[in-house]
Amino acid sequence: MKILFVTPECAPLVKTGGLGDVAAALPKALRMLGHEVVTLMPAYGGMQPGGTLQRVIALPRTARWPDAQLLEVVQPSGEHFLFLSCPYAFGDVKSPYGPSGAGAPGHAAVPFGLLSHVAALIGTQRSPTGWQAEIVHANDWPCGLAPLYLQAERSAGGSSVARSVMTIHNLAFQGVFPIEATDLLNVAPPYRGVEGVEFWGQLSMLKAGLQQADAITTVSPTYAREIQQPALGFGLDGVLRARSHQLHGLLNGIDTEVWNPCSDGLIAERYDVDDLAGKAKNRAALRKRAGLPDSKQPLLGLIGRLTEQKGVDLIIAGAPRLLAKGFQLVVLGKGDARLEDALLQLAAAYPRQVHVTLGFDESLAHQIEAGADSFLMPSRFEPCGLNQMYSQAYGTPPVVTATGGLADTVADVTRFPDDGTGFVMPRADQASFDQAMDHLLRLWGNPRAWQTLQRRGMQRDFGWGNAARQYVDLYAALVRTTASAH
Repeated sequence: MKILFVTPECAPLVKTGGLGDVAAALPKALRMLGHEVVTLMPAYGGMQPGGTLQRVIALPRTARWPDAQLLEVVQPSGEHFLFLSCPYAFGDVKSPYGPSGAGAPGHAAVPFGLLSHVAALIGTQRSPTGWQAEIVHANDWPCGLAPLYLQAERSAGGSSVARSVMTIHNLAFQGVFPIEATDLLNVAPPYRGVEGVEFWGQLSMLKAGLQQADAITTVSPTYAREIQQPALGFGLDGVLRARSHQLHGLLNGIDTEVWNPCSDGLIAERYDVDDLAGKAKNRAALRKRAGLPDSKQPLLGLIGRLTEQKGVDLIIAGAPRLLAKGFQLVVLGKGDARLEDALLQLAAAYPRQVHVTLGFDESLAHQIEAGADSFLMPSRFEPCGLNQMYSQAYGTPPVVTATGGLADTVADVTRFPDDGTGFVMPRADQASFDQAMDHLLRLWGNPRAWQTLQRRGMQRDFGWGNAARQYVDLYAALVRTTASAH
């Protein structure tokens, strides 16, 4: 099949979170199954696309959209990219996501409206590349108008129009703009109401995609159920319940070529499930890099957005109690200023036990996964999460909440002593976090049981193969629907 994978970010070119990793790994896994996959993403200002430039493709000039072109690039590893180059939309942008939500100007919707427009165009016989996608796979709100544009083309009598898949990576981010932006975005009148973009009097790019996509996916089975309820539906639970037959919870995988302690070139010592000696060397190297002294007590790791969604406030509130027991903590991330300040104050108060790096550092992320004894991820909600899977692969049992993909990927050792791979909190509250840490410390006191826990996690298969096959089955069903319609 010919698949266009549309995304606002892709590691290592541009990455702000899990979507960047998914956009790098899933197309690769689909290609390994024999399918033709092209990734479409913006060419942000200052981004180095790498690879070999095959050609520059001019896009049709219109009064509606800013002038733009496509840069067709093939990476050394074989990945095929189309970079959308548009100085007006992306020329000065260093990070993918500009203003949205209340107070955002209507013109702020144009860059990702353009991305969606071009994606849809490549799914029609008018594709400027000469290559027409059979499936347009749109990811998160920046690509949410692509399914709408494709549906509008089909409704207008367009023949051989690609089928669309809309993937929700995090429903909390919806791409909301003033409803007046419908003119700028060339949204046809039939799609300006509640069956299209309208969301409480504004325009929601994500809602447009959920309403008009041929299939909707999200990144774990549990999250697919959670988002159909008001608590985690963010106002779109009704839409998702109405389209529940088109909603599929397909669990993300991890790129086992990048995140693998047997082959990881960014860690101090490689190791595997049969020989955990390298884990101790990575722990020593991480302590040295973080300026922490040796200790017999657990070294905890935290990587990610420093927000209340991730339960970072629970970690901060519980830290004095943990540090009094001798724990150490290494943090890498960026997020809410209040939580950043609290972590910096913690590091200043406990310089021999806490190290905080604000920002993102790929090598340090790998070193934390390999060097920490346990990974903290007590999220209030988590569509899928990747770090809990990285952690298990690296023999770093995670502490998580029973929500979303965390519930689908971590088995609680306190409830299932013979099958557990981590510590699962029933709720994201302080009592549950403190209790989970007490369980951790008790098991840490039994080295043989701790190593058994590590090995069970390392033996789990979190590769992309299974998820890619499920996506292929979904794509194939949609393509058959197109064929039968003709």
